[in-house]
Amino acid sequence: MKRKNFILSLVFMLTLSLVLAACGGKDDAGESKDSGDKGGKKQFLNLVTGGTGGTYYPLGGSFANIITENTNAEATAQSSGASAENMESIKTGDADIAFTQTDIASYATEGKLMFEGKKVTNVKALASLYPETVQIVTTAKSGIKSVEDLKGKSVSVGAPGSGTYANAEQILEIHGMTMKDIKAQNLSFDESTGGIQDGTIDAAFITAGTPTGAVEGLAATTDVVIVPIAEDKIDALIEKYPYYAKDEVPAGTYKIKEPVKTVAVQAMLVVRDDLEEDLVYDITKAIFENLDKVTHAKGKIIKVENALNGVGIDVHPGAQKYFDEKGVKK
Repeated sequence: MKRKNFILSLVFMLTLSLVLAACGGKDDAGESKDSGDKGGKKQFLNLVTGGTGGTYYPLGGSFANIITENTNAEATAQSSGASAENMESIKTGDADIAFTQTDIASYATEGKLMFEGKKVTNVKALASLYPETVQIVTTAKSGIKSVEDLKGKSVSVGAPGSGTYANAEQILEIHGMTMKDIKAQNLSFDESTGGIQDGTIDAAFITAGTPTGAVEGLAATTDVVIVPIAEDKIDALIEKYPYYAKDEVPAGTYKIKEPVKTVAVQAMLVVRDDLEEDLVYDITKAIFENLDKVTHAKGKIIKVENALNGVGIDVHPGAQKYFDEKGVKK
């Protein structure tokens, strides 16, 4: 009997040891990973970008990698409906970091236009990045040479409530037109260029950094035309909507022979306002000090000295701390 009890006790102790070891292993593997010299647990962050045919998506992938490799956080980039949808995702807590346009961020925090009655109050700016060029894309065979020529044509204007939609609406307005003057189609960038290629639409508004992947794909098989905006109309647009700036699509982009005058807003990153100051400082520092790891061409024009350009909402204290160190001012 004593021997039997001894064996049972031994089996119990061995079993308990294995259970404890398994629990310990689960803690090590199941808990967030340490961040190297910073110590502590990894925080998981959702970074929302835009459609796969735009500029936000590839940039977001690079930024997520930089954040994961250089901070005490692990970021995952996710495609989305871009600016307006991203602000909604910040509001609901489904996103921690988001790409948006400076004009859309202002609409959201002020509760205007597509955000009327649904103001976003939990968002702060991280940084302005680069100009988002309004590109009115068509083909040589369409015969469209001016904004006025869009009248009666089938034109993609982006999703209702998107930044692109707002840009299209305002540019048409300055030309004495409304959405009723065109056959408006609510398509993504990829769908827009696909529609132009197969002839189901005539033109598309695409607001994104140049070169835009979807338009590059179209230019590979089609003679792309970027419709210019006349100088006086640009001036009138900026006077009414000051967040626009003069811009141009450079010669050589999409194989065009001459630069094309247009306008731009700024692309920016925003964050939830409840992210810790130290974390946002680390994220801001990581991005601006590792821009050489950004594979998209836009990485070359993102500069810390321009990080507060066009920012119309409050800057997160963590990001502001980094900009203060670098002497960056609005």
